[in-house]
Amino acid sequence: MTIYIDTHTHLDFSDFDDDRDAVLADSGRLGVRRLLVMGVARSNWDTLWDLVENDPRLYAAFGMHPVFLDEHQPEDLQHLRERLEQHAADPRCCAVGEFGLDYYIEEPDRERQQQLFEAQLQIAADVDLPVLLHVRRAHAPVIAALKRYQLRRAGIIHAFSGSYEEAREYIRLGFKLGMGGAATWPQAKRMHRVIAQLPAESLVLETDCPDMAPAFRPYQRNRPQNLPQICAELAELRGETAEQLARQCLHNTCELFGWSATAVS
Repeated sequence: MTIYIDTHTHLDFSDFDDDRDAVLADSGRLGVRRLLVMGVARSNWDTLWDLVENDPRLYAAFGMHPVFLDEHQPEDLQHLRERLEQHAADPRCCAVGEFGLDYYIEEPDRERQQQLFEAQLQIAADVDLPVLLHVRRAHAPVIAALKRYQLRRAGIIHAFSGSYEEAREYIRLGFKLGMGGAATWPQAKRMHRVIAQLPAESLVLETDCPDMAPAFRPYQRNRPQNLPQICAELAELRGETAEQLARQCLHNTCELFGWSATAVS
């Protein structure tokens, strides 16, 4: 069976409260054997960790998302550091995220976002964990900051939709590029061209469930069961088989997090 890792989910969200176990069981039957669950604010960290502790398929990242900027308090950064240090010996706490810069939202406070972004980059450097970055219309300032911090373990640019030149900058810095449902939409012509050019070693798969539904399940709750078909459609854009792309993405993800591909399968 082809094995997949979903590198970006929000399975702790209430969208899955009624059928979370069924979603995970069905995903597993389709080959989705490991899933990362994103922290977005201090208010969801406890729920997220309880979920991860009780399911060996799930892995946690903790972070402070720029969309929830008004929810974050200055002391939350210290709580983030303490939580990451508390779980340092637990391999299921595997990254800092989801955080980054979002200039797409209405009236973004760019200065506060930048301060929060760089503070979390520093925490990630200190605890030596990869970062899972949210970047919308802000590739230039993110790349500039990453060049300054030079993280040893880099991370993933979630839902990458930038240019080929921006992709090359991230790849030079050691980052993987998260690919999901957005690229399955027929109108995403630029993304299609970029994806076709990217080195296979730079790609990882994701759903961002319950958000970013693929074109083959439009305007519905996204779910990890969609990952195999997302992979197949991305592979077609690249002129390779779904099995080839899935195998490479599995290798890339395991390499980033220091996992054994054999253990995942």
